[in-house]
Amino acid sequence: MRRREFLKRVNVGVLGLFLGQLSFKTSWAKGTPEMKNWAWYRTRSEISGDEQRKLMDKMRAAGIQAILPEVYNSHNARFRSQRLPVSAPVLEQLIPMAKSAGLEVHAWMWSMPNNIEKSHVQHPEWFAVNGKGESALQKPAYVDYYKFMCPNRPGVQEFVEENVKELAQYDDLDGIHLDYIRLPDVILAENLQPKYGIVQDREYPEYDYCYCEICRSLFEAEHDLDPLNLKDPSENQAWRQFRCDSITNLVNDRLIPAGRKHDKVMTAAVFPNWQHVRQEWSKWHLDAVLPMLYNSFYNQTIGWIKEKTATGVHSLPDTVSLYSGLFVPALEPEELIDAIEKSLEAGADGVSLFAVGSMTDRHWAVLSKYMNR
Repeated sequence: MRRREFLKRVNVGVLGLFLGQLSFKTSWAKGTPEMKNWAWYRTRSEISGDEQRKLMDKMRAAGIQAILPEVYNSHNARFRSQRLPVSAPVLEQLIPMAKSAGLEVHAWMWSMPNNIEKSHVQHPEWFAVNGKGESALQKPAYVDYYKFMCPNRPGVQEFVEENVKELAQYDDLDGIHLDYIRLPDVILAENLQPKYGIVQDREYPEYDYCYCEICRSLFEAEHDLDPLNLKDPSENQAWRQFRCDSITNLVNDRLIPAGRKHDKVMTAAVFPNWQHVRQEWSKWHLDAVLPMLYNSFYNQTIGWIKEKTATGVHSLPDTVSLYSGLFVPALEPEELIDAIEKSLEAGADGVSLFAVGSMTDRHWAVLSKYMNR
């Protein structure tokens, strides 16, 4: 029996105690066939081919098997797109290098934000609307690039699906990785709120999406209720679930089939506090999830990574793998190893590092020694 299957059979009520008593780190860390590690990789066209090759060899030597190069960032594509603005054909250069180094390549694409000027001009109706009636196009939450689109708009669904389809045409590409496949954070992680000078002790309408006429009419047709008439929308479970289902339906009905048609592995970057971004990823028909367990964002210790990994593993069917996403800038090399071990103890199939550019020489040295001992 696989370790994560064994853990999932443990009664939820005793899971925390159980995890505190067991440790599999020695045999697991030495690299059983089931273990796999990933790395998010912000591509840079100015890096020479020789530098790219050396970096990939370094990743492979440190126990990384799959890379997630960022090939669409909601502004432009870093592949030869026929539809999106193109900055550089980076993906075409990376794939053969990665294959030569023994690395899988999973194209990392932003999903719901859209920062393409052409879309802004031609389709202003695509963008999500908050509880105050403000469009994310004109007044995005938190930061300017939070121009999220509405998942219920047919044009939006087609736009995102076509992005997946275009990437799926690359024969040597192993998979497609969906990022920002959600709505804006109705409540930010605790440690991020001071950065924006806000206190979110509850759900506020200016951060709550989407109340466009399409979403409202669809919900009203099903529940005979306009969500704008709710005294406290956060207390209405049906309205909360409607937003979650809107993202789930897009993922399951359009994006996953578009990738699977070309035999691509379908993965997604997801939130541990999924309720706050309307992202019920335990219902998605993915091959794997990479939850972003950035403990520093939530003012939590590394032990929290173990807890959230176990919760995520237990929520998923055995057919879906979980790789704990670790935030390298907040982890010293020894802490990174601790986070990896705690993830594996909790049943993760491996980890994913965010991001390659944050790994120092000491990080690489310690990780390589740990993975190859």
